[in-house]
Amino acid sequence: MTTEAQILEALKKVHDPDLGKNIVELGFVKNLKIENETVSFTIELTTPACPVKDKLKEEAKQAVLAVDGIKNVNVEMTAKVRPTLSQQKTNLLPQVKNIIPVASGKGGVGKSTVSANLALVLVKMGAKVGLLDVDVYGPSIPLIMGVQKPPQVLEGNRIIPAEEHGVKIMSMGFFIHPNEAVVWRGPMLHKTVEQFLGNVEWGELDYLIVDLPPGTGDVQLSLCQIIPLTGAAIVSTPQDVALQVAEKAIVMFNKLNTPILGLIENMSGFVCRHCGEREEIFGAGGVREYSLRHEIPFLGAIPLDTRVRENSDSGEPTVIADPDSPSAQAFMLVAQNLAAQVSIRNMGGSTGGRPAPKEITQPEIGKVRILWKDGHESVYSGQQLRLACQCAVCVDEATGKQKLNPEKIQPNIFPVSTQPVGQYAIRFHWSDGHSTGIYAFDYLRALCPCEKCSSAEKVKTS
Repeated sequence: MTTEAQILEALKKVHDPDLGKNIVELGFVKNLKIENETVSFTIELTTPACPVKDKLKEEAKQAVLAVDGIKNVNVEMTAKVRPTLSQQKTNLLPQVKNIIPVASGKGGVGKSTVSANLALVLVKMGAKVGLLDVDVYGPSIPLIMGVQKPPQVLEGNRIIPAEEHGVKIMSMGFFIHPNEAVVWRGPMLHKTVEQFLGNVEWGELDYLIVDLPPGTGDVQLSLCQIIPLTGAAIVSTPQDVALQVAEKAIVMFNKLNTPILGLIENMSGFVCRHCGEREEIFGAGGVREYSLRHEIPFLGAIPLDTRVRENSDSGEPTVIADPDSPSAQAFMLVAQNLAAQVSIRNMGGSTGGRPAPKEITQPEIGKVRILWKDGHESVYSGQQLRLACQCAVCVDEATGKQKLNPEKIQPNIFPVSTQPVGQYAIRFHWSDGHSTGIYAFDYLRALCPCEKCSSAEKVKTS
């Protein structure tokens, strides 16, 4: 007869790649039941926006099916967002688990648009989310979110936040006339931040996204002083001047002992809707290169798209108005990676010494070069990597046999772009239009075609 101990032992083979531990050790396995030849259990993740949710579910199912006597497995996926440790110890906002400021060094990089869309993605995935706009000089969140009903002010100066698309919203924009300008010194700004945190009935939230004003001024300082922050996300466009200014925001948060959860590259390349030609108006890849060079997580790149601006102006952000667009999908990936970084911080996750890229380049068409953090260099052909794709389109999940026809993959195929998946994998967007494959760093390193790695693999398998 199969025991719970046998099932748990099998599930220890399933590892969360971001947290670097197995799902049993992490306490993810709940409600385990064995009835004859059927096993049922729940996997409780640290965020509903987990980028590898489906992968963990399938791995867990296959691990249990490998146990003698088990023929059926039912896996339910749920999530319980863990709070930041320092946030658990404060009396201010005790029901808000994670507070994440979204910052930029300069204005005009799309920080508010990014904040709004990230909040909406997290809600769509099942999280409880608030959006606080403390950009008192240019509050734009009410317009971007299309707020129809303003906040309610109750007795005792308590405020019920506005709500739109499931996101609780507070902004200075609700309290000033559109033609007025806020001309305040530091003490007034500090008091406003304090009131928006302490006087607003936020209720229970998994994430409070805070849209900051650009720069490194009084609002940023007040926020860091008043409340423990989970960590900041920094938005920049790819060009050097924006990165140089964004670096000042990074330095500021480091001085204020606020972790940097990652960098976001906005307005990353433009693809014409009519001819399909790609043009790097503001450049592309600069933020990724900076993040690799300074070992800061890269959360993803969002393309420059006129529809993102049009949707924001009309009060219906892109992930709501056009959820299948490349921009909406990019916002989704960034939100997943951001949630993964929050979980890593809160759960003490680690890469455990596993291989990780330091730099990814294309020395020529049809070639991909990865310089690893341990100094090793791997140069792959695009064709080799494309043929090695393990997604369900290319490989039969049941038999493990390749479904992809090698003859249809051109020798000069190349990745048009790459996107990070958490801190463990890369997604390639290939020139043949394929983009569903996720390549784990361990897998990429194992594919290294150099003589040293090939020799080591031969020794290992002999």
